[in-house]
Amino acid sequence: MGLCQLTIFFIIIYVFESLIIMAQSSFTIAVLGREWVQVKRLSPVEMILTILGISHFSLQWISVLSNFCFYFNPDSGLWHSGTLWEFTNILTFWLTSLLAVFYCVKISCITHSIFLWLRRRISRLVPWLLLGALVISCVAIIPSAIRNHIWMQLAPLEHLPTNNTLIKRLKMSEQYFSRAHKIIVLTIPFLLFLICTIFLMAFLIRHWEKMQQHNNDHSNSSQKAHSTALKSLAVFFIFFTAYFLTVVISFIGIRSDTGPWFWAWEAIIYAIVSIHSTSLMLSSPTLKKAIKMKCWGLESS
Repeated sequence: MGLCQLTIFFIIIYVFESLIIMAQSSFTIAVLGREWVQVKRLSPVEMILTILGISHFSLQWISVLSNFCFYFNPDSGLWHSGTLWEFTNILTFWLTSLLAVFYCVKISCITHSIFLWLRRRISRLVPWLLLGALVISCVAIIPSAIRNHIWMQLAPLEHLPTNNTLIKRLKMSEQYFSRAHKIIVLTIPFLLFLICTIFLMAFLIRHWEKMQQHNNDHSNSSQKAHSTALKSLAVFFIFFTAYFLTVVISFIGIRSDTGPWFWAWEAIIYAIVSIHSTSLMLSSPTLKKAIKMKCWGLESS
């Protein structure tokens, strides 16, 4: 297959972004894994970030494998790589939503008894919530796994003239169901993320406005901390929302599956993922400290 210069350009960008995401994920796993070995414990946020790092790393490897196989050899029969990509993507969405829920519960000041009960216990519930996210992702991927297995069995029959029309009709109806299923299983955790993030931003803005009425040094430092938290939350919100929208557009089938625009779209998606991963890394004091130490080490050398 001949490749035009524009296609090669977008492939290079996509591969470069993939390497960045895998390096970010490896760094997160290594730093937080070393922290766990040294102190024998991780904070709830760091536990979520560790599993997210593993999920992002796996997601990117599967993406590279499936994209290159799909583009250069569409008949390779790697149906299971698509199922694995869907699984890690669903898990990533639930883990990100869990992170938003945790911050919302711990930071916002709601005095309802259920909310207060949850705030006292959510740190201890995080391991069980992580397990729940894994179980939900496994259950959500079952229809896709069954569907892909069926198509693996039907693929050899597609070229037979007697079965061609029937298989095409089945494929069309299956595509509608598949798209709806993929969008629904991602929309549920995204809506949870959306509600928690908007609620948390509203609380921080209201609290920041109250602090503006005081002009002492302590309030100024608190305002600066709130402003930084709002900016970080806004970046987190914007890029995760952008990632959700690009994935949904991919599922709907608006993008081109051939030519340079296939790789252009993949480059856009994983540029968003890279920025989102960076915002997640900067949300952890342990990771921020490790990044600063690495930067200082490079400058001194």
